[in-house]
Amino acid sequence: MGRSITRRSVLRTAGLATAVPLFNISRGKAADKVIHFGGSLGMSGRYGETGLNVRMGYEAAIKFFNEALGGAEIGGKKYQLELGIIDDASDPGRATTLIQRQLDDGIDFFLGSYGSNIVLPSAAITEQAGKVTVQVGGSADQIFTQGFKRTFGFFPRATRAWDTSVSFFKALSPKPATISIVATNDAFSKGNAEGAARVCKENGFEVLDIIQLPATVTDASSALATIRSRSPDILITTTVDQNSLVIARQMISTDTNVKLLYQFLGPQLPLFRQTFGPKATGIVGQLYWDEGLKVTDPFFGTTKNYIEFYNAHFSRPISYHTVGASACITTYVKAMQKAGSLNPDAVRDALASTDLETVFGRVKFSPEGDGDAIVMGAKIGQVQGGAFEIVSPADSKTADVIYPTRKWSDKI
Repeated sequence: MGRSITRRSVLRTAGLATAVPLFNISRGKAADKVIHFGGSLGMSGRYGETGLNVRMGYEAAIKFFNEALGGAEIGGKKYQLELGIIDDASDPGRATTLIQRQLDDGIDFFLGSYGSNIVLPSAAITEQAGKVTVQVGGSADQIFTQGFKRTFGFFPRATRAWDTSVSFFKALSPKPATISIVATNDAFSKGNAEGAARVCKENGFEVLDIIQLPATVTDASSALATIRSRSPDILITTTVDQNSLVIARQMISTDTNVKLLYQFLGPQLPLFRQTFGPKATGIVGQLYWDEGLKVTDPFFGTTKNYIEFYNAHFSRPISYHTVGASACITTYVKAMQKAGSLNPDAVRDALASTDLETVFGRVKFSPEGDGDAIVMGAKIGQVQGGAFEIVSPADSKTADVIYPTRKWSDKI
């Protein structure tokens, strides 16, 4: 008789925590019919806004498989999918405790949290246990330079994430000459800033400053004073969405103007654009998904089908993290189908060789597990008319770039 995993307590409401194990090991036939996905996710705390976007993406895909498709067929058997994600409150220590508890309960397949400082220690635990993680929340280099073999991410590692952005900078007219970078004191942001500076310098731009702020930004006044004194053509801020909101808000209040504000994360979110209204016009950021992109998915079919299904069941606006999280489930299921089993080693090998078109776009991993820098590299978006329009590359753009952008005081 095979091992069975029955649910003791599965989180179904975002933000709700539980102190008991998520899954319990027992004997019986139920294990042949259910695939359990474990993991933690910051649905409260500093990463809460994006964490909830990720959560909705996981839920949408699992609901689609279970209700629209009647489950996932793997090795000739139909399986229901079950989500065992619990709120880690954006706390790495809490996250690792939750992951270890789920390992003790027999979970084989994990979905990642949001924030590299949480994904990294969580992945170390699942790697040591011989389990698999697919995640859309962490891209710090450290996640992919530890020799991990079972951790896969949907974005290129931080230092490989700038090639498309610098190509965009070089195409601006008049061509910018000087760049300043603001980063926060966390693994993702620091690595990202280093990558940005390196690639910018290699392409002939003068990098005036790399200014570091605390991991959680409440006061950026000193950094912005430096920006005003140096007057770079482009200001790059590389940090999480919530910090981007704070920095942009303080730039507006202090009338800190640059020809182009490039925020790695933030302007992609509807909440960001709603918060600033017309003031957000002209802000640029990376874009990994847009509803106008023509992609297909082996389960959802078209982007339109995905959006219609999501909107019919969920009220939270779709973000690219939402779609990426859904594609994590798609990618897992396709790997399981390719493996023909739920053996973690076989699924891991299938994931490593993935080259798959999904609703998020094409998914292909580097040998170290991060997103292939060419295949999964970002497009460039700019806030225009309250929307996030694609302005680069030329073959994907939905609008022409605004450059130089207007001063904050002129955006009304």
